[in-house]
Amino acid sequence: MKRITLAFCAAVLLLSACNNKKKEDKDEVKKEEPKAWIPIDSLMMDKAWKEGMTMGEPHKMLAKCAGTWDGDVTMWMAAGAPPSTSKTTSVTTPVFGGLYQESKHSGNMMGMPFEGMSIMGYDNMKKEYFSTWIDNMGTGIYVFTGQWDDASKKLTMTGTMKCMNGQDGTMREVFTMTDDDHQTLEMYGPDPQTGKEYKNMEIKYTRKK
Repeated sequence: MKRITLAFCAAVLLLSACNNKKKEDKDEVKKEEPKAWIPIDSLMMDKAWKEGMTMGEPHKMLAKCAGTWDGDVTMWMAAGAPPSTSKTTSVTTPVFGGLYQESKHSGNMMGMPFEGMSIMGYDNMKKEYFSTWIDNMGTGIYVFTGQWDDASKKLTMTGTMKCMNGQDGTMREVFTMTDDDHQTLEMYGPDPQTGKEYKNMEIKYTRKK
């Protein structure tokens, strides 16, 4: 990678010295004009507002998550590392008339008490699912967005996180609704050593009756 970078820089300097006109032409290239604003009238606003706040099939599907769940957690600190296991309990409650699902989680992680909270929903305007996450082991918020695959009964969402090395890393979560009483959440992220994606967590949920 270092060799490629040096070669690229050398090529850029040589090209600049030999052909100033191309640089001038490039500088004169105009930026793409933003799309013209579409005026919003009262009828358009009323229609969009109603569509945006209407509960649809995606919200009804997520409503099946409501209840109390026992979770078996398996974590891997790096690819190939031995797993650690723990227990968690989550309580999911519909909020704002069922437009969102609020989940509060509690358990232990790395020998310490753990608490977390997520909000999950479906954005009618963007036509995508989303999930947020905060917990007592950090000060940031994770935001994931994605789509549901009806054939596999899986909801796959992606987001970004700030890694320990200060770089941005891509996170991916796969939520599987096996049936009304069993769910699985799989989390994938960058390996600490290589940066390649690996499975770092799996939670198998069973509805508490």
